[in-house]
Amino acid sequence: MRKKIDHRFCVAPMLDWTDRHCRYFYRAMSKHTVLYTEMVTTGAILYGKWDYLAYNQEEHPVVLQLGGSDVKAMTECAKIAQDRGYDEININVGCPSDRVQNGRFGACLMAEPELVADCVASMQAQVDIPITVKSRIGIDDQDSYEFLHTFIDTVAKADCKHFIIHARKAWLSGLSPKQNREIPPLDYSRVYQIKQEFSDRLISINGGITSFEQTLEHLNHVDGVMIGREVYYNPYILASADQTIYGADTPIITREALIDHMCEYIDQVVASEQGRAWHVIRHMISMCNGLPGAKKFRRYLSEQCQVENSSQVLRDAFKLVG
Repeated sequence: MRKKIDHRFCVAPMLDWTDRHCRYFYRAMSKHTVLYTEMVTTGAILYGKWDYLAYNQEEHPVVLQLGGSDVKAMTECAKIAQDRGYDEININVGCPSDRVQNGRFGACLMAEPELVADCVASMQAQVDIPITVKSRIGIDDQDSYEFLHTFIDTVAKADCKHFIIHARKAWLSGLSPKQNREIPPLDYSRVYQIKQEFSDRLISINGGITSFEQTLEHLNHVDGVMIGREVYYNPYILASADQTIYGADTPIITREALIDHMCEYIDQVVASEQGRAWHVIRHMISMCNGLPGAKKFRRYLSEQCQVENSSQVLRDAFKLVG
């Protein structure tokens, strides 16, 4: 029986970033933070050439973020993900990119709450693990509170018990995915209001959150907080997540111990031909930000990993940090 996940804090699914090597690195710093895969489409799982569901057992609790809208395909992928040991499945109803829209998933699905509900109901009927939904607060000119309330209410009735809401609306045309993370204004109060009206559901908040101080403030209003790019650009903040967010009394891992731990992992990846050292190290390049020598650390890794396929590159780079 799977252990119930404590969703107080999680790292957002980030395309091209939160792969299994990145997640292993994050798990080395925090045992409680909930980790999400990159978004994986139903087509990639059912027909893809590669094993898009591969992960390290150390990553638990780990959530698969799934992109799609075909009820049958979504349900089949849910069964496969459960069989592979994933702790939860999250449906992407928040990504605004053209490619995602062309596949009829992501944020455009906010306009079709009944379809999202059908997916949730069918998936939940076939698996024991939770099916959750990540959305925006609105799309284009459909950005009223009533629009969001109707979406949440419709999907909640299909037995979705956890919603992660990015507190910005998405423009489905005219803005790039990057601009959609920055230009539409944040409205945290709208997410708070959803929590008040759906008190029996878990509501997590996402968007523009950059510190644990902010995280703790949000937790006064909602059940969980999701941070994305701030963690990627400053990953060592995760080292204190268990103590700050979850109240753990375990010691914070030092950067030195983290380097040793990850070097062992890099050696395993290289020896088993599962990737090059750079495939792991690229996620660690910002781990010394704020320390003297951090720029030298980043530059050394970027340059030397192109010619040397060894964990020694990481050890040598760390010697440059004062």
